[in-house]
Amino acid sequence: MFYYDDPEDYPEELHDRAERFRDPWGNSALHPGKRTLPCPTCGEPNRLTAKDVAKGYQCDQCADNAEGIGAEY
Repeated sequence: MFYYDDPEDYPEELHDRAERFRDPWGNSALHPGKRTLPCPTCGEPNRLTAKDVAKGYQCDQCADNAEGIGAEY
């Protein structure tokens, strides 16, 4: 049986994830911060931070579509 632990049980990891990810316990790899740059895939404005672009990321919607998830944000 698979289950998720309560994030509050791991305060150091929670802090680390909050520093590194926009959605610390979600499936997004995007960084926290102001989104002022467009997605290189769909061209939508204000989707990425400078760190996201430096890492070569695309917006969550495009990433989900590429992975066959197709979630809307």
